[in-house]
Amino acid sequence: MTPQPPPQPVQRTDANGNDGLGRLLDHVAGLAPVRAAMVHPCDPLSLAAVLDVRDAGLVEPVLVAPRARLDAAAAEAGLDISGIPVEDVPHSHAAALRAAGLARDGEVEILIKGSLHTDELMSAVVASASGLRTKRRVSHCFVIQTPHYPRPFLVTDAAVNLAPDLRQKADIVQNAIDLARVLGIAEPKVAILAAVETVNPSMPATLDAAALCKMADRGQISGAILDGPLAFDNAVSAAAARIKGIESAVAGVADVLVVPDLESGNMLAKQLEYMGDAVSAGIVLGAKVPVVLTSRADPRDSRLAACALATLLAHRYRSAPP
Repeated sequence: MTPQPPPQPVQRTDANGNDGLGRLLDHVAGLAPVRAAMVHPCDPLSLAAVLDVRDAGLVEPVLVAPRARLDAAAAEAGLDISGIPVEDVPHSHAAALRAAGLARDGEVEILIKGSLHTDELMSAVVASASGLRTKRRVSHCFVIQTPHYPRPFLVTDAAVNLAPDLRQKADIVQNAIDLARVLGIAEPKVAILAAVETVNPSMPATLDAAALCKMADRGQISGAILDGPLAFDNAVSAAAARIKGIESAVAGVADVLVVPDLESGNMLAKQLEYMGDAVSAGIVLGAKVPVVLTSRADPRDSRLAACALATLLAHRYRSAPP
């Protein structure tokens, strides 16, 4: 099979015509590539993505997978993986454990999901024996850009924590704030989302939102301006906030959207992508190394941007470990 050149990134901008994710790639281009474990990239699409991010100068890949399956996938797709180091393991579970061990020992600084299930990789990362846990809860952030909003923004958590409690939400919020600040937002505006903008004892998400804002007032969450509960329209539309009489430094101009649970966050992120012309890049925070949870359905620009985020964070972690 003759290898096909990878498709070019889809050019999407925000409402002001700026390509924030494109600028991210430009910024990371000035950084040295980081050694990354590609965990079980055992199908042609995952293996092609390995070569793509390597050729983009983002990472130096180490393939952690059964060698026979790698060779079969490379032969099927006509890909040349010679010269890329391989950690030969018997199966996907062993690949996740070995990759976590490489990260623990400092042999790689990024973990990137291949064709194994997300739960399999994350179980290896958060296991107490992995050595990758920090004092924070591990959580996931999407950095999203859509032509319907004036700048990129974050959505969390839409991929890792199913139904976080208040303590876990505090870590989720702080992880997102830290990422926003790495991306150059000096004082992120964080909207804690719920179905309504008033506190309702019958709606636990509104109680958590109010508590998170008070935690920020008391310094338990730092580095950002929080407000909530806010409905989605009030968080992203100044006009909607005005109509409802909401006076807030966050309403209509949010940089971070914190969802009540994984289901709502996952639906929001995918609706933005498929119906809002958005492009996104996802990253897992709260471990000692960044983790990229790419999906085989992700477009190329999302994969590249996610690896760019991981490279940026890996360089930051060298001087400021999480």
